[in-house]
Amino acid sequence: MPIDFAKELNPAQLEAVTTTEGPVLVIAGAGSGKTRTIVYRLAHLVEQGVDPSQILLLTFTRKAAQEMLLRAEFILGRPLTGTSGGTFHSFAYATLRRNAMDIGFDNGFTLMDRGESESIVKSVKDDLKFGKGDRSYPRKSTLMDLISKSRNKELTLDQLLDKEAYHLNPYLEDLVQISKGYDVFKRNHALMDYDDLLFKLDTLLRDNEPLRNQLQARYRYIMVDEYQDTNLVQARIVKQLAGRRGNVMAVGDDAQSIYAFRGANVANILEFPNFFENTRVIRLEQNYRSVQPILDMTNEILKGAFTKFDKTLFSDRNYGKLPCVVKTMSDQTQSRLVVDKVLELYRKYDLHDIAVLFRAGYQSYPLEVALARVGIEYQKYGGIRFHEAAHIKDVLAYLRLAVNSHDLMAWQRALSPLKGIGPKTVQKIYQAIHTGNAKYLEQMKRKQPALKDMLAELDALGKMQLKPAPAIDRIITFYQPMLVERYPDDYPKRQAGLEQLAQIAGSYQDVETFLGDMSLDGDPEEEKRKENALVLSTVHSSKGLEWSAVILIDLVEDRFPSRKAMQKPEDMEEERRLMYVACTRAKEELYLFVPSTIYNRFNGMSDPALPSPFIQELPETVYDSLNESYSGGLEQRRKPATTPKAPAFPTSTAPAQPAPCKLGICEHKIFGKGKIIAHIPPNKYKVNFPGFGLKVIIGDYLKML
Repeated sequence: MPIDFAKELNPAQLEAVTTTEGPVLVIAGAGSGKTRTIVYRLAHLVEQGVDPSQILLLTFTRKAAQEMLLRAEFILGRPLTGTSGGTFHSFAYATLRRNAMDIGFDNGFTLMDRGESESIVKSVKDDLKFGKGDRSYPRKSTLMDLISKSRNKELTLDQLLDKEAYHLNPYLEDLVQISKGYDVFKRNHALMDYDDLLFKLDTLLRDNEPLRNQLQARYRYIMVDEYQDTNLVQARIVKQLAGRRGNVMAVGDDAQSIYAFRGANVANILEFPNFFENTRVIRLEQNYRSVQPILDMTNEILKGAFTKFDKTLFSDRNYGKLPCVVKTMSDQTQSRLVVDKVLELYRKYDLHDIAVLFRAGYQSYPLEVALARVGIEYQKYGGIRFHEAAHIKDVLAYLRLAVNSHDLMAWQRALSPLKGIGPKTVQKIYQAIHTGNAKYLEQMKRKQPALKDMLAELDALGKMQLKPAPAIDRIITFYQPMLVERYPDDYPKRQAGLEQLAQIAGSYQDVETFLGDMSLDGDPEEEKRKENALVLSTVHSSKGLEWSAVILIDLVEDRFPSRKAMQKPEDMEEERRLMYVACTRAKEELYLFVPSTIYNRFNGMSDPALPSPFIQELPETVYDSLNESYSGGLEQRRKPATTPKAPAFPTSTAPAQPAPCKLGICEHKIFGKGKIIAHIPPNKYKVNFPGFGLKVIIGDYLKML
């Protein structure tokens, strides 16, 4: 019985499914039925008489490809024998195996896994005698990460370090030599890693015209899922397989391109119509996930993007409450109010149907403590759980010893970073301290000067009138050199976690309560078994998921968007896309928490925080507001009944200029293009300039676009 495609699909999906000739770009908004569209297109092609072996489906996970093929077979009622469906890497591996001689492997090649690649990198490093005796030398996993990222982003190693790992610049020359030695080793031993698969296939397709023509003739219909996540080499492979006029359908959403750190390049999807002649662009805008008020907000977020495919998400679910912007007095009170909101939502939804999202993993640390304190179970995705972070445990060990010098586990933790002190020596030092064996201690201090410094620091801490905040500040200052030495690969990221620990300490008056709350954590193995637990997740880890209620926290400048992203326009664009992804995870309710102040541990005070520009530019019509009251609760903020009109420009003092709309785009000679988010009568504008932040500019110096 023929499939009734018109009944099963909405008009835009039907157009994408039935447009089978020529290049097609499907811009699939969040929750718009992207997978359903691909599945039905597979079924439609076969129902129209296309040989399944002429179809190539490229995805980013094997599971996604298998699911799509199985669903298409179910719809058709017969198997799709011969269809090539899988990841870019699996397709490359199969093609290269059949043509190994053409890429210089006369006797074939062996594909290595990640562990084997790391072992070779370490072997090359050791042969070059790099890092001998240097405890801060990058680990083999970090060396491999940098080599792989350099290739996938197609950047030189010095460019990569400048952009992402400036603290490793002293090892640049070593890294270049290790990378070259790694390549030589692979060639000499007929080995390939996963990155090689893509680059070797790209080269083979470019240089071997007969093979390229053969593959183009075989795969008459190519479909690529999540095209916004492709890197440069993957996009080149698609272009060479399809040819400029090929039957290729790319499906994706430029607004969900958030993996630049892995090498994904949003330009691939944005420039697709420019490369493939006569591309048909089809927009899937009907959303099946969220209520319309949430979509109204996400549409406003996307309006601020400078480079994009225009789309307006809509839903049949026209009911529902407006998203809510919650302004708290500080980041310290934010955690308590989030817990209150979670408890309120728990009356309507299961815990696992509620999610708290954040830009970076360390931002959830204060909330994790607050949740543990009241006994709310949670699971965290992305980043390290607060109580599992080694550097947090290191610092807390000093404080534990200041309170209780008999804490053997804390001694083991505190002494473990010191070179030459293993578990047995820790036991001896512990015994010497508690039996008064001064002779042994003096002997060990002479052998280990670092031990002398540590014991002196612990002695000084013990004599302090212990308060959590000053004690943690002192410990972090002492621990800083060890942090750099012990975690050379990622200590800047860990430093942010220590800043959060200091912030948490600032809200406590006594050390015992502070340490007690720091210890309120369950067994990690037990955590994995929890079925009804609140979800804590970075935005990156939340992509592709959904919850009835979503809470976003720390929506202030330097946190979301991140401080680093605010320096470059292209990074700010990705931060906007992250915001869009975060908001579109919510089905029923969305709460956006904006702290008014951020605790500064250096002066012991809270500094004013600027709301995220993504919040500031939103029209008040798309959200409700709640403000933290002085009593500690939340109260509704009344909106003005009408917005007063801005007075006209005085003709005698300023040249006539068209009054910009609230969300208009303008241009400044120094700051470039920006988005107007407020008019300050009579002739000033508050403008968000990507890379420069919010500026107040006199209208005469702006060109309205």
